[in-house]
Amino acid sequence: MASLSPTLQALQGGLVVSCQAPPESPLHDPAVIAAMAAAAVMQGAVAVRIDTPAHIEAVRQRVQVPIIGLWKQVFPESSVYITPQARHAAAVAAAGADIIAVDATDRDRPGGETLADLIHYIHTDLQKPVMADIDTLGAAQAAAAAGADIIGTTLYGYTEVTAQATPPGFALLEQMVATLSVPCICEGGIASPAQAKIALGRGAFAVVVGTAITGIDKLVAAYCAAIASP
Repeated sequence: MASLSPTLQALQGGLVVSCQAPPESPLHDPAVIAAMAAAAVMQGAVAVRIDTPAHIEAVRQRVQVPIIGLWKQVFPESSVYITPQARHAAAVAAAGADIIAVDATDRDRPGGETLADLIHYIHTDLQKPVMADIDTLGAAQAAAAAGADIIGTTLYGYTEVTAQATPPGFALLEQMVATLSVPCICEGGIASPAQAKIALGRGAFAVVVGTAITGIDKLVAAYCAAIASP
């Protein structure tokens, strides 16, 4: 594994908390997201993962740990939505993100920009490392070849070709660790501290947890549905 920047080294062996909320939720507010992030860091999170420039900017004012930033955008002609284009990456960087997360799946990208083009732009113009969010081993290998600095299992189970899979993708993680020379992140479906520990034991450089910690909307809905069921 090549030498890593201090920003990436800070993630090693630690918990990254994804602090996000659905757009329709009262929690989808910069001040609320920033408070979530500050609470996570206070309890030991080594970094946070934040969506939208406004939320990143608010979080930057509350925490000193690395921010993995992204910007979800929906395009009618493409199912790629995590920081899909250079202009979105630029906004994320300007808001204060230290690492920029991008969709690195093997799907048609909006605007015709290739993944390699996007990573090159982030590296050369924005001077930021890239986290590639992938769904398959092939996508992970392609992302590594395109220059991604860290690669996460983020989209395993959430794309057309992995729709029948259930995260967390421990088997995918192990394949990535065995075949890639860049740090591999386990993200998606980690629902307990025990599973986070398993991920690290299987070679994850770091673990990202979102819904199980900060997904109040989904968690409350699940409890209410269970209580209401016969």
